[in-house]
Amino acid sequence: MRRALDRLSSLPSLRSSLLPSQSLLRPSIFPPLLQSSRFATAAINVPRSKRFELSVKEGTLPIAALKKFNPVTPGTRHRIVIDKSQLWPGRSEPKLTKRIKSHAGRNHTGQITIRGRCAPKHRRKYRIIDFKRSRTDPAIVQRFEYDPNRSTFIALIKYESDGELSYILAPRDLAVGATVASGDEASFAPGNAMALGSIPDGTEVHNIEMLPGKGGEIVRSAGAAARIISKDDKYAILKLPSSEIRKMPIGCMATIGVLSNDQWRNRRLGKAGASWWVGRRPQVRGVAMNPVDHPMGGGEGKSSGGRVSCSPWGWYTKGLRTRNRKQFSSKLILRRRNHEKLGLASINTGGW
Repeated sequence: MRRALDRLSSLPSLRSSLLPSQSLLRPSIFPPLLQSSRFATAAINVPRSKRFELSVKEGTLPIAALKKFNPVTPGTRHRIVIDKSQLWPGRSEPKLTKRIKSHAGRNHTGQITIRGRCAPKHRRKYRIIDFKRSRTDPAIVQRFEYDPNRSTFIALIKYESDGELSYILAPRDLAVGATVASGDEASFAPGNAMALGSIPDGTEVHNIEMLPGKGGEIVRSAGAAARIISKDDKYAILKLPSSEIRKMPIGCMATIGVLSNDQWRNRRLGKAGASWWVGRRPQVRGVAMNPVDHPMGGGEGKSSGGRVSCSPWGWYTKGLRTRNRKQFSSKLILRRRNHEKLGLASINTGGW
């Protein structure tokens, strides 16, 4: 594919029609069928003054490239972050944000319930996301924004009927200026939401409801998508990103497309201080502790713990089955994600 594009770029008629800042991989040159983020390139290191214009330009995709730094300090030598040049650089919509309070892993009595947490150094606000997609009238995508509370990007949409603004999760192939809608009459385009019973088999979806009308609860992280395998009169069979295969009621809503920011998994923090920025404290290995602090602590020299891996409270951490056999959703799971590790059958026979 790339070799064919290089041959086309050598033609004088096509080369003269391109601006110096354009390339054959930009989506504006391709027909609508090929205007996908797979063939588009992301802008890197765009000045802040030009990001406002780029982020609201029609046809901009929520593409994020990896950005490296020159090794001027030890912390930047191995640091790799997501470049957000094509995202909105300003503040979020005030009506769709609210204050979020950090609890540093503690409950209402002040006791630590989640280890390894601290108050994040970077303050953040919560963006109110529309996970239900209950409105069926069309809306226009205004821009894409960064959300510090989730790994994927979000899109600000504006409904044509009354001008109401709303945030939704941004699919990978959704562009600024595109029209999104929800309901069974919506087209099969990225960003459109409809019931599972109305989506063809083999389609990749995200933001899937567990119960009809409750709102999307699963498949909401960066680059995630579930594939619809088949359907019957009551349930739709989906393969989740964890490789788990389970049934979902066909009345549950789902959004078409793969979520954006699929390069998020390849980022590198580069230094320990970056973990403190997001509220993560250092983790100490159990074998490095004293016997009074951990069951695997103590011993002469570099001991391996002397027992099966466990938590500070003696819970087994490798291979222990913790799922309740009487849980209602067990009969909806056709194949567990870790069925090979647990020695389970590939098809649910009622023993889960």
